[in-house]
Amino acid sequence: MAENPNNAVLRLGGIRKSYLSGESELEVLHGIDLTLQRGEFAALIGPSGSGKSTLLNLIGLLDRPTAGQLFIDGEETSTLAESSITKLRGQRIGFVFQHHCLIPAFTALENVMMPLLVDRGRPDAAMRQRAAELLAEVDLADRQDYLTSRLSGGQQQRVAIARSLAMNPSLVLADEPTGNLDTHTADDIFALLREVNVREQTTFLIVTHDPRLAARCDRIIELVDGSIVSDRSV
Repeated sequence: MAENPNNAVLRLGGIRKSYLSGESELEVLHGIDLTLQRGEFAALIGPSGSGKSTLLNLIGLLDRPTAGQLFIDGEETSTLAESSITKLRGQRIGFVFQHHCLIPAFTALENVMMPLLVDRGRPDAAMRQRAAELLAEVDLADRQDYLTSRLSGGQQQRVAIARSLAMNPSLVLADEPTGNLDTHTADDIFALLREVNVREQTTFLIVTHDPRLAARCDRIIELVDGSIVSDRSV
């Protein structure tokens, strides 16, 4: 996809991340430059220890870089207060994790409503309607009142996907979203992510160790030893 600064959902410029190790400083990410356009569907790959989780935490505004600039929807984040970072993360970024991170004592509908509750403070009919619509889009309309602990692994991941879309985010970060699923269910979940991407033009960055799934993305970004060594269209 041709790069258009005015259409960039994510832009990283010279991102570095270091941690203190004893009395020395260990740099994990070494000047990452990366842009994702609206509607892109990209895979982030690399061996264990390459810095994928660190990079994903920075992009998800869960941590701050040591140096460099990080823009979400054109807004530079390095100088934002923590309250503004929290608000930006909640409104612009959706997360899908390998282990679902659902609340088992809550229903599917209540889990999907959680980002809306965090943003607005108290439940209302509009939130319930939004959550119900999202569950219908992931083929779980008939399971909205089930406790998530009663759902299968694939159904729980569908709830997690619906939850990630509750705030209509510009960017969804999916960290090994099919890692705990069998091949057939993994294919279904991946197809669902792609369907959302096409329908909503939501940008996806998917961390995966599965080369078969990575090859089904539009773009593969490879990270090795804290540097991008390859960035290619599929």
